[in-house]
Amino acid sequence: MSYKVLLADDDKNILAALKLQLKVEGFSSVPVTSPNEVLSALKEQDFDLILMDLNYHHDTTSGDEGLNLISEIRKNDQFIPIVAMTGWGTIDIAVDAMRRGANDFIEKPCDNNRLLNILKNLLALSESQKRSQRLASENELLRSSSQPQHWTCQSDAMKQVMTVVNNVAATDINILITGENGTGKSQLANIIHQLSLRKASSFITVNMGAINDAIFESELFGHVKGSFTDAKANRIGRFELADNGSLFMDEVANIPLGQQAKLLRVLESGEFEKLGSSKSQKASVRIISATNADLEDMVSDKNFRQDLLFRLNSIEINIPPLRDRQADIPVLANNFLKKYNHKYQRNIDKISVSAMDKLLAYQWPGNIRELDHLIERAILMATSTELQADDLLIKASATQDKNISPNNENDEDWAQLSMEQAEGKLIALVMKRFHGNAKDAAKSLGYSKSSFYRRLEKFGL
Repeated sequence: MSYKVLLADDDKNILAALKLQLKVEGFSSVPVTSPNEVLSALKEQDFDLILMDLNYHHDTTSGDEGLNLISEIRKNDQFIPIVAMTGWGTIDIAVDAMRRGANDFIEKPCDNNRLLNILKNLLALSESQKRSQRLASENELLRSSSQPQHWTCQSDAMKQVMTVVNNVAATDINILITGENGTGKSQLANIIHQLSLRKASSFITVNMGAINDAIFESELFGHVKGSFTDAKANRIGRFELADNGSLFMDEVANIPLGQQAKLLRVLESGEFEKLGSSKSQKASVRIISATNADLEDMVSDKNFRQDLLFRLNSIEINIPPLRDRQADIPVLANNFLKKYNHKYQRNIDKISVSAMDKLLAYQWPGNIRELDHLIERAILMATSTELQADDLLIKASATQDKNISPNNENDEDWAQLSMEQAEGKLIALVMKRFHGNAKDAAKSLGYSKSSFYRRLEKFGL
């Protein structure tokens, strides 16, 4: 995918260098030289990210022009990633930039590798969050401090989730959000922050899956100039930026095993040292994390520390997959219909009964994100003012999973089983197929050894 970046700096030489650097990485960019040009460009074009200076011709040291520009951008767009840069960086300016809505901060002269890492990290996180963050009406859901019924939760399963959220959001307890890809984990994390006593402070996000071992400490705890070869300026870490607010660690299962002890120490004490510094700092941070992995399995397989898991999952909230919350599908589908009607200037009044039946029959392996994509495509394909079943690009065979059994034994019985009963029956059949060889059965189903043995015990097999 080709991303388009809006570049803002009053130095045309810097703009030319940045434009060339981004072009090498496959990005397109549009350079502008003033805050007014930034606002004009945003009205005329869509961008995936903004990389902007904080100082311009009228004020070259305080950063006020850039800080005010961030605030102005956020009035109209809550989601576009913003990276602030300045040659007059201080911690106060960085924190102010983040509080006004910047997603990250870098000092000039920019470290090329670090800059590219920041851009790629934010773009990857933006892609995963963009759709789930807009399930309700534009900005209202994420910015509202009212009750969580603004999130789509008509189903009993989601009402139970939101009851738990209501009970724990106002506390400082660490929360682990689990669930399949596309269920809205990052959106729920944001809602928890908005309902917390820390909502006036920063909500800092970091995609742990995009941080490699070499830059882990620098990204989370910061570094001082000269602490390693490419450390040409001081770096403010995510914990410091999230002080008095919330830190959302997405894809937490991807934390390198060798770095988990360092993170654990910070969670236990609230203290950390920047890379290259012996001076301890303290930060009051509420941790919200998310994963689609089975961390218990990872602990059993020695890929995740159990003591770290205990720190992260003081409260665990599991978001059920869309197939288990069918009552939410009509509301979600109609929300997406309104969104894409507006985006593409279409006039599709409603979803037909046959189309809705097709949506309700589908199993939704991609969850809410898939529903979002499907409605968007359907609106572009529709030829009438009512969305029809034929407009939905769903294969008929995908609406009912009739191949769950390896031998297709008694297919008509599977539809009557709960998910748990179906799993037990499937495991029994696969064990029979492999003549009781648990290792081969686990491999064929994609389970880890420890996870499979736990399931055998659970189902009395």
